[in-house]
Amino acid sequence: MENNKYNWYPVYTKSRSEKKVDLELRKKGIKTFLPLKKTERIWSDRKKIIDVALFPYYIFVFITPQEIPNVLNTNGVVRFIYFSGKIATMPLKQMNDLQLLLAIDSNLEIFNYDLTEGTPVKIIAGPFKDIFAEVVTINKTKNLVLQLKNLGYSVQIKTSIAYIEPIN
Repeated sequence: MENNKYNWYPVYTKSRSEKKVDLELRKKGIKTFLPLKKTERIWSDRKKIIDVALFPYYIFVFITPQEIPNVLNTNGVVRFIYFSGKIATMPLKQMNDLQLLLAIDSNLEIFNYDLTEGTPVKIIAGPFKDIFAEVVTINKTKNLVLQLKNLGYSVQIKTSIAYIEPIN
């Protein structure tokens, strides 16, 4: 029996090819998600605000397992990400949470390291309500760091300590 269930899969791309891969996959009719952030680039003669990939080298595709070869045969795609010997899938809730975070323009910062310490929390109020997170630090500026498991990146948001509660 074939598995026709759609899942989000992280895909590793060639350097600085995320936007090109996104366009090519969309031309093939594949649903994609390319998280972008605005950043200022400075050249010798000018400054410009440009969109760059929030997760360098990564794009997400919403496909069935049967569509994996079609994705792999796309120019700029290097490989799928593996976790415990299997092609990694991203939980739907986690992808929805990430899309929500980007939709509210929360000045996300990325941390490219594994976060192992901290208390699991649920955000109970505010624009990030119902998002589960792991606290890395809460300082005087009220920064809460969310870890996106399965990808090895973390997202930093600013929220009030009053908006979180520990998960038992």
